[in-house]
Amino acid sequence: MIDGLLASLDGHPTARMSFGPAGRFRHRKAGAARPSLPSCRPGGIAHIRLIALGLWAISRPAAAGSDEATWMDTIQITASRAPLGSFDVPTAVTSVSSAEIERQVPQIVPDLLRGQTGVYVQETTPGQGIPIVRGLKGSEVLYLVDGMRLSNAIFRNAPNQYMALLDPFNVDRIEVVRGASSTLYGGDAMGGVVQVFTPVPRFSGSAWQSRTVFNNSYGSAENAYQTHLTMSGGRDDLAVTGSFGYQNFGDRIAGGGDRQRHTGFESWAGNAKLLYHPGDAHELLFDMQFFSQPETPRYDELVPGYGQTEPSSAVFSFEPNERLFFHGRYRYSRATALFDALEFHVAHQRITDDRRTRDYGSSREARERNASLLTGITAQATLEQDSLGKLVYGLEFYHDEVASSRVDTDIGTGTSSTATSRFPDGSTMDSVAVYGHETLYLGERLQLQFGSRYSHYHTVLEAADRGVGAKLDHHDVTGNVGLSYALLDELKFVANFGRGFRPPNIFDLGTLGPRPGNRYNIANPDLKPETILTWDFGFKFQNPWLQAEAIGYVSDFRDKITSVLTGETTSDGRNVIQNRNINRVELHGAEVGARYRLDDRLALYGSLNYTFGEETFGDGDALPADRIPPLNGRFGVYFRPWPAVWVETFCRFADRQNHLSGRDLDDPRINPNGTPGWATLNLRAGWQPNRHWALQLDLENMLDKNYREHGSGVDARGVNLIASVRLAL
Repeated sequence: MIDGLLASLDGHPTARMSFGPAGRFRHRKAGAARPSLPSCRPGGIAHIRLIALGLWAISRPAAAGSDEATWMDTIQITASRAPLGSFDVPTAVTSVSSAEIERQVPQIVPDLLRGQTGVYVQETTPGQGIPIVRGLKGSEVLYLVDGMRLSNAIFRNAPNQYMALLDPFNVDRIEVVRGASSTLYGGDAMGGVVQVFTPVPRFSGSAWQSRTVFNNSYGSAENAYQTHLTMSGGRDDLAVTGSFGYQNFGDRIAGGGDRQRHTGFESWAGNAKLLYHPGDAHELLFDMQFFSQPETPRYDELVPGYGQTEPSSAVFSFEPNERLFFHGRYRYSRATALFDALEFHVAHQRITDDRRTRDYGSSREARERNASLLTGITAQATLEQDSLGKLVYGLEFYHDEVASSRVDTDIGTGTSSTATSRFPDGSTMDSVAVYGHETLYLGERLQLQFGSRYSHYHTVLEAADRGVGAKLDHHDVTGNVGLSYALLDELKFVANFGRGFRPPNIFDLGTLGPRPGNRYNIANPDLKPETILTWDFGFKFQNPWLQAEAIGYVSDFRDKITSVLTGETTSDGRNVIQNRNINRVELHGAEVGARYRLDDRLALYGSLNYTFGEETFGDGDALPADRIPPLNGRFGVYFRPWPAVWVETFCRFADRQNHLSGRDLDDPRINPNGTPGWATLNLRAGWQPNRHWALQLDLENMLDKNYREHGSGVDARGVNLIASVRLAL
């Protein structure tokens, strides 16, 4: 979101050539619309006054005819399934642009969302992490990649590792729709939608062109090496690209110098994409993505946590975790009576979640083979209705099959035997849906959005090694309505109401086996769907110098699927739990963000996020909701003293969180006295003397603060110096 700022600060008024996040150049012509400044956040409780100053600052009008009038607006498509400016939709949307992404050196994709408006990132172990949106997480939030589901039938309704199975250097931008979004996206979109877009190669001219970009970095806190090579070529009608990446992280050094054993991991990535234009109205895209973590240890299982004198596991390793994705897309862009644009997607995704585990003090080691095989077909049409509005409608079909097996081996005798698998092997989950979404322009100031979706899910829970199977059908009609009213040309009041729906998936219904926190899960095939009602309202402000938003929300989450203690224990001392629909959660909070450009060289940005949740149990008792993030945010300053040099400093922070649920209190990852508050000071600087190469230095956690993000299973990195170089040919 600093694309526009960089374009105005780089000293090239006619064009800008810059490095893209996946090692590619992007060229912007003069007069092109400029996306906004980074959606960055305030840092530290002591800096809240500075955030207020940024929001209070008086904006300056642009000169007549200046292209500065558009540099703040970020084009997004997730909130409405059509390209619209973030200021032009009532929905609360967080956009992370390619310009902001290329300034970061992430371990995993969720790192790119740290400090963003309305998002909090939890890290179970290095190499794994998940964003929390409006207090919801895991399968309560829908994850998409290039319009197709990453979420699958074995997603947990708790923090999980699957979003980390995306190549962090193959990301062009990220969009987060905050709030129930089931009308456009169906089940799982309870807290919101997180969509990752990968780069698409495009070239102009009839002559064949090529480019190669090589990215390398080293980080001191984990003796970390990351490298990524991208090669692409093409012309007007045809473009191809391929990339390869490798990451190697050693054991992490936390704040204060404490080295955390069992935190090292490595990963491999490969991507390929072909874009073909057989005619002016036609576009074909073929895409392959692969990512693998061959052996990632589960840190919080391998060390004693809060309330433990011994670790839960002697061995706990994901061996391997992988994602393989094939995707085809066809777009037709020619106006007809039924549509102006039409597109079809076909995709297949295989997520492998294999594990090697052994309880502490046990001689029996388990090898699990788990996989989700997800196939999706979607079709969508867009119809412009002159000046009245825009209609988006479509249909979707997904088929998900789960494969699961387990073999136990006595490490003393070498004897092996088949054991009960984590999921019922061969279980399937099918879904079909139709939807429509209308945007109406009622005069010059009032915009209304409304839509509805019918969804049907058919789940077959195989008996497998459990003895009892089930066939379940769930269907629902969900809807939303939103309005935007321009109080002034630069100020809008926005309000939204939506109903979300999530059917129980294979994980909810049939999981069997050890869980973190010395627990053991048993199946429950009698679950029913979850629903949520969400209201939000607030203000959006935008002019050429200042972009700001303040949104408040209330959510009523009913029939929440929650793991509860049954009162039983296993023979090895683990507490038996089972998923049940017994809880109701009330969530409310506020999200504030601002970006302010003082002049052509200096910009400020910041945000503040607050969530409060209370969970009511079946017996009427009310306790704090599970894993609610503390007050958190970020504040930063961006400065370009010379055309080839930029400097950015920012502070991330979180307040103390001692509003803990019963599950939080029993979780060895969470301090039962509450997670202490923290604030970190960070610095980045870059030098790009020409278009062929660039250098960057990052100094994270400069004051070597020892802290843990609430709900995480590992302490954050201490002081960390990252040196990066990009070469482009």
